[in-house]
Amino acid sequence: MKTAFNMQLRLGGSLAAIALSACISPVWAQDQADPAAAIAPPATDAATDQAETADIVVTGSLIARPNNVAVSPIVTVSDELVQQSGQITLEDSLNQLPGFTPSGNAGTGGQGAGGRATLNLRGLGSNRNLVLLDGRRLPLSDINGNVDINILPESIIGSVDVITGGASAIYGSDAMSGVVNFKTDKYFDGVRADIQNGNSFRGDYGKFNASLALGTKFADDRGRLMLALSYGQRDPLSGSQRGFFADKVPSSFIGTGAFVPDALNLPSQAALNGVFAQYGVTNPINRTLNLGFNNNGSLFVQTGAINYRGPTTGAYAVVGGNVRMPVGPQLQILNAFERKSAFAKGEYDITDSLTAYGQFLYVDSTVTTESGGSLTQFAPFTTIPVTNPFIPADLRTLLASRANPTAPFRWSARYIGVGDKGWDENYRVQQYLGGLKGTIGGSWKFDAFASYDETVHNQSMFNAVLKSRVQTLLNAPDGGASLCAGGFNPFGIANASSLSQACQDYVTATINSHERLTQTQVQGQVNGPLFNLPAGPVQLALLAGYRKNSYKYDPSSDLVSNNVEAVVGSNPARGEISVKEFAAQVDIPLLSDTPFFHELGVGAAFRYSDYNPTGSVKSYEFDARWQPVEALLIRGSYQRAVRAPNIGELFSPVTGSQLAIGTPPAAIGDPCDIRSAARTGANGAQVRGLCLAQGIPAAAIDAYQFATTATGGNIQGNSALTPEKANTFNVGFVFNPKFSSPWLSGFSFSVDYYNIKIRNVISTINGLTVLAKCYNLDGSNSGYSNSNEFCQLIQRDPTGQLVAIAQPYLNLGALDTDGVDVQVNWSLRLSEAGIGDGSGKIYASSAIGWLNHYKVQTLPGSASQDFVGTSTPGRPLPKWKALTTVGYSSDVFGIGLRWRYQGKLRDISAITTPAAEQVGVKPYNLFDVFSTLDVTENVQFRAGITNLFDKGIPFVASSQNGTDAGTYDMVGRSFYVGAKFNF
Repeated sequence: MKTAFNMQLRLGGSLAAIALSACISPVWAQDQADPAAAIAPPATDAATDQAETADIVVTGSLIARPNNVAVSPIVTVSDELVQQSGQITLEDSLNQLPGFTPSGNAGTGGQGAGGRATLNLRGLGSNRNLVLLDGRRLPLSDINGNVDINILPESIIGSVDVITGGASAIYGSDAMSGVVNFKTDKYFDGVRADIQNGNSFRGDYGKFNASLALGTKFADDRGRLMLALSYGQRDPLSGSQRGFFADKVPSSFIGTGAFVPDALNLPSQAALNGVFAQYGVTNPINRTLNLGFNNNGSLFVQTGAINYRGPTTGAYAVVGGNVRMPVGPQLQILNAFERKSAFAKGEYDITDSLTAYGQFLYVDSTVTTESGGSLTQFAPFTTIPVTNPFIPADLRTLLASRANPTAPFRWSARYIGVGDKGWDENYRVQQYLGGLKGTIGGSWKFDAFASYDETVHNQSMFNAVLKSRVQTLLNAPDGGASLCAGGFNPFGIANASSLSQACQDYVTATINSHERLTQTQVQGQVNGPLFNLPAGPVQLALLAGYRKNSYKYDPSSDLVSNNVEAVVGSNPARGEISVKEFAAQVDIPLLSDTPFFHELGVGAAFRYSDYNPTGSVKSYEFDARWQPVEALLIRGSYQRAVRAPNIGELFSPVTGSQLAIGTPPAAIGDPCDIRSAARTGANGAQVRGLCLAQGIPAAAIDAYQFATTATGGNIQGNSALTPEKANTFNVGFVFNPKFSSPWLSGFSFSVDYYNIKIRNVISTINGLTVLAKCYNLDGSNSGYSNSNEFCQLIQRDPTGQLVAIAQPYLNLGALDTDGVDVQVNWSLRLSEAGIGDGSGKIYASSAIGWLNHYKVQTLPGSASQDFVGTSTPGRPLPKWKALTTVGYSSDVFGIGLRWRYQGKLRDISAITTPAAEQVGVKPYNLFDVFSTLDVTENVQFRAGITNLFDKGIPFVASSQNGTDAGTYDMVGRSFYVGAKFNF
């Protein structure tokens, strides 16, 4: 992998004009902007000397060569892309590029999942690509080794280099799918200020960002300092603010409350018929169905809405004949965000050949998420004793008819008398770094540094309903009136929503948990020429390093005891891993300046890593580059990449999460549900038998329905894991012809093919996959045996309800993906074409991604499934994705149009449950406009409109929320205005 250079086309004198030309550029050489100079080799000894005294360049290579040709595809993104996108966070800007799959952003991380912003190259997982700042590792934000991009203030970023291919031999573990290297601004003298404000055209999604940067040079320019301060804020967006969500997530947990019959202690059929006869219902009522409570004390059957007398608009609806509460309006679709940051770096030339440097980063960020009202979702469940004074008379009649009339009964409800549950996710990040760099003997360079960083994550869950407190009120002979004013009456909407403030305070609490992650790094490297060949010097780089990561998690006692409604419990955790590494890289120029060989060279790299506790791994890389003529570069590389298991994969205790399975038949749901395609299909009898074998009572099997759209997912670490291994291959070319015609002189073109094959994949088993394979929805369990390995991961309670699906980390099967990246850039200086005599240019650029395959093998030996062209929430895999920009710019003014395109997608059910394929997503197009105005050399204004045509929210059938907020625009047409000042 060779360090690269951005082939951006110059559009004018101002920084903004350069940015408008091509914010996304294929890479060939380093730190030049003129295409003519970009591929020119050093022509004089002075040029060579200048290259030899440069710093060690880290993006993609340990070696800094004079011509800096990149053999691995690298995309350089300018800082103006963030500003032009109208976003205040880096991940939202980068996710527009074809090589990225949306991962953590404002539309994800809700319901206590951390609210982190992460990057995911090639859709292979956010923990399989490495995120760096100036070539060095950033602080980790969670137990799984992810870096939270929220910690990076945009004010310090000068550009971003993206390597879309394996880089483990160069950077070590985690660089399996590539590297994202954020580069800080260069040192400067003066003051820079930037401010940006934006909102939706509906006025309900404000975003604000401001930064101040100060730079100075001192001691005759031997010393350089830079300080940057920034503040960013983003409003939340609720589902109630978008009509799309009005009917989404129709939950069976409703504010009326409901009696949940016990299949082993059912009311008598005679009593049930007698009660409903009073309401004028003459048909027999199924004894196993949930019975809700009307405000007048009468009962209704939730399935079928029989005798339902409540509202059917607003918060309540009858969906498919069933009484439901659409939860979509309660959800916070996009998270609120606030960030304060400080960054400082400095360096001092002790001598002409020795420089000391240091760096400091501090970030305080808070993401706020909400998930709507709490509900009685996960075991252990609260129950209501027959002595409760608020039990309606008709329900008492049914309870008395049971075989065990004094037994308490289970109930189902949403706590509408309590505020919505939410989380404040606060992160405080600190990083301290110091080092020395310089030259040895004039031609060899060295760089050594040590750093320490710490991430503290304090999570506060507010309006958390405590099961023990609810149970105390339900058990009280007076209904809890002696404990809080009025007690707790859960029977009917009017009663449940009238909970006194004293009782709200009694049953709720703020639940706190604390995470702390630390990282210590020591690294040194040297590089320089070994000897000269006719084509140039053979260069060698050597690196040695040590890294230690630690993790500690302290949850609230209420989380440990599983005492919080609708939240799966978690346990304390701690762990530590360390690694000692050695790496070497060599570059050999073979031919230069001969016919058909303007340049020919090869290179190789090797890395040995000794991990504690998992052992040693080896990575290696071979590459080649060939320029038959100056205008054409052909490049390719092969890598053996390795990823060692991280702390979470090794040591995570049983940790609960919410697993969305949907409601059948529209989604897979619980396959034992009588509404599911599994029960109603050709093999329904076999599925019924399997469900009986799993513990669903015979008395309930033919009326069994799963009450909600989600169940628990129990994730657990595994200390016996072994490293993943991947073979990555890329080959491509960059064509920069430098035509004499002004109409063609600004043209460049690159095409790169990539192929990544990962084996021994470390992963949890997807819960939907477990259900599909256990119940033979994909042919995996043709004998419908309960001893099937996937069926053994399913946990049901004594009534047959689906409680949880175990998802341990395992070394599973394989991930294979391949595709093509294309980048095209063109510009025309109008004066050179005889149009005017100013600095104006027109330009067009496009980054296009074509995905050929995305194959997943769940277990070794099992058949692979190709998910290309499918829609999975959090991992859309379109066959085509593109980002295209056209526009005009000059030294004073610029305006452009950006087109974001994603090809059509089939629903993931087309692969997981092909017999019950759901509707897919049509091609998705968004258009943005942006402009800049340079008032003076030191003052620039900018403005833009995103989602220009107010594209609506697409429906994603496989998503619990009906769409994918992490991928698609939830806001609609928005605007931003900003200004930049230099002093």
